[in-house]
Amino acid sequence: MRSDCEVLVVGGGCGGVAAALSAAMLGRRVVLTEATGRLGGQLTTQAVPPDENAWVETFGATQSYRLMRSRVRDRYRADPRLGAEARAVRELNPGEGWVSALCAEPVVVGEVLDELLAPLVRAGNLEIRYHHTPVGAVTTGDRVDAVEFASPEGVVSLSASYVIDATEEGDVLPLAGCEHVLGSESADETGEPHALDGPADPFDQQALTWCAALEWDPDGSHVVPRPDDYDFWRGYRAPFWPGPQLGWATQEPETGEPLSRPLFGEGQDLWRFRRIRSGRLWDPPRPDVTLVNWPQIDYWLAPVTGVAPEERAARLAQARSLTLSFVHWLQTEAGYPGLRLAGEPLGTADGLALAPYVRESRRIRAEFTVLEQHVGVEARAGIGQAEQFADSVGIGCYRIDLHPSTGGRGYLDIACHPFQIPLGALLPVRVENLLAGGKCLGVTHVTNGCYRLHPVEWNTGEAAGALAAFALENGVPPRAVRARPGLLADFQARLAKLGVPLEWPEGVRGVVR
Repeated sequence: MRSDCEVLVVGGGCGGVAAALSAAMLGRRVVLTEATGRLGGQLTTQAVPPDENAWVETFGATQSYRLMRSRVRDRYRADPRLGAEARAVRELNPGEGWVSALCAEPVVVGEVLDELLAPLVRAGNLEIRYHHTPVGAVTTGDRVDAVEFASPEGVVSLSASYVIDATEEGDVLPLAGCEHVLGSESADETGEPHALDGPADPFDQQALTWCAALEWDPDGSHVVPRPDDYDFWRGYRAPFWPGPQLGWATQEPETGEPLSRPLFGEGQDLWRFRRIRSGRLWDPPRPDVTLVNWPQIDYWLAPVTGVAPEERAARLAQARSLTLSFVHWLQTEAGYPGLRLAGEPLGTADGLALAPYVRESRRIRAEFTVLEQHVGVEARAGIGQAEQFADSVGIGCYRIDLHPSTGGRGYLDIACHPFQIPLGALLPVRVENLLAGGKCLGVTHVTNGCYRLHPVEWNTGEAAGALAAFALENGVPPRAVRARPGLLADFQARLAKLGVPLEWPEGVRGVVR
């Protein structure tokens, strides 16, 4: 019986877009589903400017990821309102934010992602289905036959030869009965120096953030209504936190020492931290817009992944209210009434992101799991570089950056070396035709901190899409590609042809990030 597609990519975030792109470019029939009405995940619906490595302008990311970045800049340059001076800057940073070399408005990035996929849609290789939320799966033995979705048309079932879970929280894994991990592993299980002492805790998860965009109108007054739970957030202070939740005092991630950044000022002020529109670059100048993804709106009261639907809904509503409470505090008690929630750069009516930024996903129990001992500088003392994986399908580089957790722990921010993405981390231990295409790959609570960022998630998805296409082309299961040296070499050559780097240059491997 003919399946609905050859490759079903569930989730349209960074990994899902990249998976659909690679599988469709390699000639397969692909369906990409997305729970919201837009693609892009971290880059768009969650409104998180990309956290990237220091070399991203020239290497250190896949060719398609760099193409996306280049097209975002081209789209800004094509806008006649952009000033001539800004248009001439080769490495244009539209927001001039200091967190990233490409702080841009999520709606612009979303338009570019649509353009990247459009030729494949027109060619008939790719179908995109929006507002499709996975709610079930049909399995036979060690295979996923179909995934069921809640959609505007009711519950629909899509069958495929291969399923790629690129959802933000590994939503397909429990539906398909795929063995997986949630929350924090025990140090007794992983041996990681910074893993949880005592038993594992599936509900010890990183804080999530509901981001918002703010425009600066120094002469205006745009105070939002006082949220019902404003008094709670105004008085709340976590035991590990240096001040009240609604305040300037936060925590230095690397040391745990108190930290306070001004809203406006010189150096690393909050306004320019994740600014996505620098008004001075436009002619005539436009209002500045910054993206609020600051520690003050990290929600760590309770987990949202793996809990009952009614609990999840209540906690997400509380996270949104925290963000609005902080905005209200900024406008009133902090004395900045000219701050205005800006929906247009996000494509939303209220100035809040379309979806929450959930940092931590369910993770497959994989053929190979990346541990802190493979990438952490401290854990690899005397070695001077990350573990080199013979089955590498990509690379990444970021610190092990864990935000405060729902288990009551503060930041964990430790150095790591530039690392690789092993193929074994994309393969479940049992299920044959399900692949990890994003944050649900085989990492731990600790190593999720460096594998969850935009270019790494993109690379993971791109490799998963290419693997599904390669397995179909050669008539072999994905785990055989890893197990057979000849097939592995052929697949890695395919990735290299796509522009996926498999290793870091010798001179970079020992860098401490």
